[in-house]
Formats: sequence, C-alpha cells, structure tokens
Amino acid sequence: MTRSPPVRAPAKADDLISARITAAMPTLTPIHRRMGAFVLANLFRSATMRIDELAGAVGASVATANRFARALGFSGYPAFREALVRGFEATIAPVERLRTALESPASGAEVFDASLAQAAANLRLAQTSVDAAKAGAIVDAILAAPRVFVIGYGASAFLAGLMEHGLTPYCANVQSLALTGGPSHAARRLFTAARGDVLIAIAFPRYVDDTITLARLAREHGLRVVALTDSAASPLAHVADLVLPVRAERRLAANCDTAVLAVIEALCDAVAHRAKRSVEAASGLTEFVLPWLVAPSLLNGANVNTSTRAAPRRHTTKRPTHTEPRES
Repeated sequence: MTRSPPVRAPAKADDLISARITAAMPTLTPIHRRMGAFVLANLFRSATMRIDELAGAVGASVATANRFARALGFSGYPAFREALVRGFEATIAPVERLRTALESPASGAEVFDASLAQAAANLRLAQTSVDAAKAGAIVDAILAAPRVFVIGYGASAFLAGLMEHGLTPYCANVQSLALTGGPSHAARRLFTAARGDVLIAIAFPRYVDDTITLARLAREHGLRVVALTDSAASPLAHVADLVLPVRAERRLAANCDTAVLAVIEALCDAVAHRAKRSVEAASGLTEFVLPWLVAPSLLNGANVNTSTRAAPRRHTTKRPTHTEPRES
C-alpha cells in the first residue's frame, strides 16, 4: 500500500517576511540592512511598532522606514506591517486594543464600566449560545470516565484548577495537570492513563502549544479529549472529540475568563446533579473541611485560638466510587 505524502503546514506570515528580508539583504542600503536585521531579530516586537517607533529603534527617519518597506516589495510601511502582523493576529490583538484605548480619552470609571459590560455580554452569549446537547455529552463523558484529567497553561491553568476543585467531590479520580511539574510531568501522568479516561483541555487565545501537544498525545493514547476553547477554528478543536466553544473577548487583554469560568461551574453543577450519592459526597466533604472554616458569627470580636482548634474528625462517609448516571 502506498503511503500518502505528509501534509506540509502552510508557511506562517512571519516566516514569509523573514524569507523576504533575508533574500533582499544583499541589495539593501546599509541603513536598510540595519533595519532588516532589527526586524529579523525582533519579529513580534516589530509587528507591534508604529513606523516612527521602528525608525527610532534603529536611528533612522520615518522616510527611511517607508523606503525600507518599498525595497521589500510593499507599497509602503502600512502594507509591510499588515503582512508582519498577519502571523500574530490573536497574540497581538490585546496590544493593539490597548494602544487604541490609550489614544482615546476615557476615565477610569468608564473603562471599569465598559469591562464589566463586556463580561456581562459574554455571560449572556454563553447562556444563549452554548450547545446544551454538547454540554450534556461532556457531562456523560465525565461521569463515565474512570479518571478525569484537566489541563491548561497560562491563565487557563487557573481555570483548570478551579474545574478540578468543582469536580473533586463527585468524581472518583480527577486530577489537574496544569501547574505541578509542567508539561513533562503532565505527559508522564497521561502516559499512565488508559482508554476510557477523559482529558479536559482548556485553551483560549493566546493558545499555548503545550496544551495542544498534550491533547494530541492523549487522544493518540486512547483518551477521550474534551476541549473548552473559543471556537471551532481553535487549534485545540482539531484534536478533540468533544468541543464546547465559549466566547471570551476582552477589550484590553487577551481573554475574558468570566464566561469560561461560568461554563466550567455549570458543567460541575450538572455533574453534581447527576452523580450518584452526590448529597452524601458533598455533606461528607463539608464535614471533613469544617475545622478549616470560620463561621461569620465567630468574627464578631471572638478570639479564635488556632493552637487549640480541634483536630478534624475522621471522615467516614464513603465517597462515590461509581459515577454512572442515576436511573430515572
């Protein structure tokens, strides 16, 4: 049987710009070569710079920067920068939004209100657009899995920890692989996983390559991969069995985690509602952590002596060992 040739990934915009500058170097003037060397060494930084900023970085004039762009075959600096930015859209978007916001006069209160309004809009959109059938399928997968792993890097690492926190009382074995030990430790843990286990991967722009790589390895290893990401165009969506898109736009930063966290909490609530013996599990967990909880009434002038705090009682309530859906 003949083997199909490997699919070559399309060249990224920054690769194309690098090749164009490298090819043009022998024909450029000394000042243009200096500018080209700066861009090659600082592709992302150059993509975020205005023409006067790039010119100033190499001690040249704005006119020289324009001529540099035309020497590379562009109509001018705007076309050159547009081509350079094309490889960094998701990554550079927060920088551009912040730049635009700083150029527009606004008070701190107006920025505060606008941020809350956008978070509220994301929540409303999540409530109306999240596919209930897909959410239900994810809940089924979590309840049926012997083990559930949750992963995410960057800001998504904290979301992964919160999801582990929410699922722990109702799943026999749930583990966050987001923080301790880094990607290599996560890979070691996933290597011990078995077919039927579930990996919940969380990735939003800016996507972290480690999350995508580990999700791909987990699927090849036989795990079922659930993706919480921003759209079907996300690189994580292409390696997942189940995808739940959540809009996470934010004016002055990469992502708004409000709606993502709300969806995570909704999934955890759905698991709690359907898990067997969930009341016993929640009650037993609350009793177990009670010695570390402070009632509001104790804060009104009470002098709590932590050295005499009673030791926690042995938890005797059996945690659920079977998480299949209850029969109706």
